[in-house]
Amino acid sequence: MSLTVDRLGASFRDPSGFLFHRNGQLFRQVNNVYKEDYDLLMSSGLYEKLTQKGWLVSHVEVDASQFVSEQSYKFLQPEKIKFISYPYEWSFSELKDAALQTLRIQKTALQAGMTLKDASAYNMQFHNVAPVLIDTLSFTTYIEGQPWVAYRQFCQHFLAPLALMSRVDIHLSKLLQIYIDGIPLDLTSKLLPRLSRLNGGLLTHIHLHAYAQKKYSATSETHTKQRAQVSKQAMIGLIESLKSTVMKLTWKPHETDWAEYYQATNYSDKAFEHKKRLVSELIHEVSPKTLWDLGANNGEFSRLGIDLEDCSIISSDIDPGAVELNYLTCKKEHIKNILPMVIDLTNPSPAIGWANTERQSLFQRGPVDLCLALALIHHLAISNNVPLQDISNLLAQSGRKLIIEFVPKEDSQVKRLLASREDIFIDYHEDGLIRAFSQDFLLEKQIPIEGTCRTVYLFSRK
Repeated sequence: MSLTVDRLGASFRDPSGFLFHRNGQLFRQVNNVYKEDYDLLMSSGLYEKLTQKGWLVSHVEVDASQFVSEQSYKFLQPEKIKFISYPYEWSFSELKDAALQTLRIQKTALQAGMTLKDASAYNMQFHNVAPVLIDTLSFTTYIEGQPWVAYRQFCQHFLAPLALMSRVDIHLSKLLQIYIDGIPLDLTSKLLPRLSRLNGGLLTHIHLHAYAQKKYSATSETHTKQRAQVSKQAMIGLIESLKSTVMKLTWKPHETDWAEYYQATNYSDKAFEHKKRLVSELIHEVSPKTLWDLGANNGEFSRLGIDLEDCSIISSDIDPGAVELNYLTCKKEHIKNILPMVIDLTNPSPAIGWANTERQSLFQRGPVDLCLALALIHHLAISNNVPLQDISNLLAQSGRKLIIEFVPKEDSQVKRLLASREDIFIDYHEDGLIRAFSQDFLLEKQIPIEGTCRTVYLFSRK
């Protein structure tokens, strides 16, 4: 293999092939060991059916003779996914939609004589506000009688976190960041309330599944294979049971910190509309191809950029309720260029996995053309004691241009934050902001929001 091939850090576990970069372009090598399965995928009509539905990322076969190896069979150039996100960054409904899409793909594959050998949540990405499978090599030939080899992985990556988010606490999705191959079923069974055993799906796929894993962990391979004969009809029944169980899991945002922020804000209608007009004008002036809205709440200001041609928008917030509402709005209104994500800027997604290279940190996936930080700085500086200079350094890593809404101490929102603590923030004022940010940025514009004491700034990174 040529030394110029740069294999992705997340693509090394599957002997069927791997992803790599060359000259800034993404390719997938299909190894000889996967030849029969790949040929069946393409000849059976499964690839065509899935790509036409938008369920599987499309690809073109390319001539890559300059880096052919003894292992290689084909080289593919997949359709580009604009932003790679991870399941521990998704809202409840994003994870639920990805789970249901995985089951649809598995059922469709069975009809074509194939099956998913992987059911990893990391194989699903959001493209045009819909989950799509990005691992072309996840399919293998279905053999009558064999069980679904990815059943446990599906339960650990999808069903377990959804059950915990629905039945225990929404924040337990972050366990996916600790358990990179899904939340263990025995742990899930312990954390779920006892009443969850009255739910037939959770009883079967979580509690009894966890028990069976423990009971048969030492069973001989021969005996296990004898026990595991499963007809195709039974396999379809399993998929339908999983689908029903996932569908019945629900979560509704309620009384979270910021899900109803705009209803509780101190803006007048006139001031709020002036802010929207200002921010919209600045966004369109910059005309970014990539935009991060940090602290986006329900995404109202992220949506000011939806008319920008080919602009990819990440709309993130710490509150899972706000992100859930944002995602449901994007689905309902068919907004295809916004991806809502649950991100805590005080503890952003780190680089994790093997050699800390399997999953990239948030900032490794940037920088972008433009960052929005509207009514965010006071939460970082006052609620979390982060100096303005450090906030500037972080935002300089994030974007080439920056739009900030600064909320001074005279504002009722800041007064509320300071009501229960000593005001030690002597540099928290507009001159202090400009001085701190001047280390990393050039100030381009400074515009007061009518009817408020707040100001909108446009900065460019030095």
